[in-house]
Amino acid sequence: MQLQSILLWVSHHGYIGLFSLLMLGIFGIPVPDETLLTFAGYLVFKGELHLLPTIATAFAGSIVGITFSYILGRFGGYYLLQRYGRFIHVAPGNLDRIHEWFGRVGKWSLAFGYFLPGIRHLTAIAAGTSRMRLISFMLFAYTGALIWTTIFILVGLTIGEHWQIVATKIHQHLVIGAIAVASLIIIIFLAHRWLGHRILHGKSK
Repeated sequence: MQLQSILLWVSHHGYIGLFSLLMLGIFGIPVPDETLLTFAGYLVFKGELHLLPTIATAFAGSIVGITFSYILGRFGGYYLLQRYGRFIHVAPGNLDRIHEWFGRVGKWSLAFGYFLPGIRHLTAIAAGTSRMRLISFMLFAYTGALIWTTIFILVGLTIGEHWQIVATKIHQHLVIGAIAVASLIIIIFLAHRWLGHRILHGKSK
């Protein structure tokens, strides 16, 4: 979606526009969520929106979107991996390890993944696929949503007329961070597979 269209939508529809766009953005539709939140803060600065209802609306849209992603992973992703996982070398034991990992440290990715564009909804799908308990998912994902939405709305409120310049710089840095994190995950995954392959072949000799 084009940025100008998004901003006009929020300007015209207010809280409903903010809710619907954040819900779609968190679910995976390409919406510049941080820019949207910063703009919402700017509308509070101008007096067109009120602070607490804006935060509540943004929070509600975010948790609805990320919960949809969790449900998609829990029912769609888990089923597909069970049925077709062997074709991409994901055995049932791998799902158990993913579940254990989410129980130990992966749950924190739900809270902080919001700050990485393109990753936040994937963490929810992964949590659902790993069969993470709903109560644990809600605790970490919803807390992260509240922190994330509040921070960017307050940024827009604080910087006022300069919101667009700052939002662009923030988005650029977050995209770079997301690419770095994704690259690190791929490297760790490939290294883990390589080490597993070496260990397996070492035992077979």
